[in-house]
Amino acid sequence: MLKAKELNLNIFSYPEYLYEQSKDKIRLVIGGSHGKTTITSMLLHACKKLKVDVDYMVGAQLEGYDCMVRLTDSAKIMILEGDEYLSSPIDRRPKFHLYKPSIALLSGIAWDHINVFPTFDNYLEQFDIFCNCIEKKGLLIYNEEDSEIVKLAEKYKTSLQTIAYKTPVFTPNLQGTTMVFDGINYDLQIFGPHNLQNMMGAMRLAESIGIKSSDFFTAMNDFTGAGKRLQKVTENKQFVMYKDFAHSPSKLMATTNAVKHQYPNRELIACMELHTFSSLKKEFLPHYKDSMAKADIAIVYYSPEVVHHKKLESISKELVFDSFGGNVIVLNDTQEVLNFLNAHSWSNNVLLMMSSGNFDGINYEELATKLIAKNDAAEDKGNNN
Repeated sequence: MLKAKELNLNIFSYPEYLYEQSKDKIRLVIGGSHGKTTITSMLLHACKKLKVDVDYMVGAQLEGYDCMVRLTDSAKIMILEGDEYLSSPIDRRPKFHLYKPSIALLSGIAWDHINVFPTFDNYLEQFDIFCNCIEKKGLLIYNEEDSEIVKLAEKYKTSLQTIAYKTPVFTPNLQGTTMVFDGINYDLQIFGPHNLQNMMGAMRLAESIGIKSSDFFTAMNDFTGAGKRLQKVTENKQFVMYKDFAHSPSKLMATTNAVKHQYPNRELIACMELHTFSSLKKEFLPHYKDSMAKADIAIVYYSPEVVHHKKLESISKELVFDSFGGNVIVLNDTQEVLNFLNAHSWSNNVLLMMSSGNFDGINYEELATKLIAKNDAAEDKGNNN
């Protein structure tokens, strides 16, 4: 860095560089506290299937893509996941303030990153600034089911075009979901109200670049989800296991509710790890109240060593228990989590593992294999008896 300055070279943060490479393109920026990666992934999936040439930056490794960024001279459109976290250690501006969208989407606002945005009002302000960064007469696509987003849409409706979206009519089925739009049924592999809401946002983005809604939904038929976002690990007739990146209260609630909605007649065992700076902060824990209420059994894991490593004030099992609303089992040793899961009977149930980490060393695929083997052995024993 010092040498670059000495040589008078241009120095860009990652988001600044992405803007520099796309400033002559139509820029679609997907922002919001949750759903950004999923919506971006959905739009990219449709573009790829429909052979729409786009550049992109997405925040997760996607199936069928060899990298998370594409920059070309040929594409006239750039799709950007608009993260609100800081641009770099020396640039304290949120990343999504630098992209200057032609078309923007906001999925929802739920306080996050409290190490950077210490109050909800301060966090909310970043989305207001983002809306102000949209090109004049640009387009804002917004989730009409989020009250804070609706306030922003109202504020900017005179300077921007605005289009709302909401959760569609849908019915769960064994393969995923049947969704109804404009009187037509579409079979999808994704499920849950939050996922379907995200898909409607992605559809509005697709429309904004000339893709018909019917073509978009048809292209979504084989979309199974973004990497680590409600990703199926294994399944047999009696047992299904998912892993998910959920860690903030809103994401935790959306994911837990989606799985229970899809499998109403199965026991749901939901495990989450408090792993991020925000989630382990004593003052933030009460925001998790009832976030796992839909689970039949809810386990919350945290590592005291991680709390210490992040230089945070110690938290107790009792505090975590009370913060979540008292409907959870609190564990702070990885082996305790494994012991609980290995001791459980896995018949007609769903296991949901949620974390931005891995519960300090749990291999989800190996765990799934062991639980299925245990279940098969129990069935064989029952048949022999």
